[in-house]
Amino acid sequence: MTSFAELPNAAIKLPDHTQLPESDGTFVKNSLEHPLSLLLTDSITPTLDALHSDAQYCIGQDSGIYWRMTEPPEHGAESPDWFYVPNVPPTLNGTFRRSYVLWQEYIAPLIVLEFVSGTGAEERDKTPWTGKFWIYEQVIRPAFYGIYEVTKASVEVYHLVEGQYHLLPANDRGHYPIPQMGVELGIWQGHYLNLELPWLRWWDTQGNLLLNGQEKAALAEVRTEQAERQLEQAESQLEQERQRSERLAALLRAQGIDPDV
Repeated sequence: MTSFAELPNAAIKLPDHTQLPESDGTFVKNSLEHPLSLLLTDSITPTLDALHSDAQYCIGQDSGIYWRMTEPPEHGAESPDWFYVPNVPPTLNGTFRRSYVLWQEYIAPLIVLEFVSGTGAEERDKTPWTGKFWIYEQVIRPAFYGIYEVTKASVEVYHLVEGQYHLLPANDRGHYPIPQMGVELGIWQGHYLNLELPWLRWWDTQGNLLLNGQEKAALAEVRTEQAERQLEQAESQLEQERQRSERLAALLRAQGIDPDV
């Protein structure tokens, strides 16, 4: 295994995202990866769109982050289940990224998330040059690193401070604030895509759950139904008032009093 840093300058011709493998050819380790990534992306996108009025950000889902050149090339990449990078274009040269290449883009992700499929040892491995935790902490260096374990209904969030990850304490809501994104990360027990699970979710800084598109549509439907019921109630009350007025007018006329005068 050869690091690109070890090659002579004349021999260095670094590949870009179109020339590097986008997969290591293995199966997805965790069937939860795709629905959870979809849920995280769907619910955070409006917040990121508001945060980046210039649309300069990208989200990676089970996509490789290349940090050094090796043979084979995919051994020089880590593949977080979900990550977000601010202040980079959403595409490169008009094409979607096949991977995120640090020597091509330079800007580190703000946050990477790993969804544990085994014991969690791989995600916490601090072995120099090979351990996932070590590579994130020492080389890729996202400001926040989250390890989510569905079987434990838990998430650990680490914050990079002076070159080392420190485990963040939860706030009073049991969430982990990510100030640069204006959100909190935590566990939500609920139903999504026909699965009842402790899902990893986003909240705003006031503790309001960030809804996905399906939840927003359902909420809009409920609000429409409520508005329709309120309108029906108002119309019913107006009709009752009209009928009372007519009865009173009829009573007055029977007594020889003109109600219109």
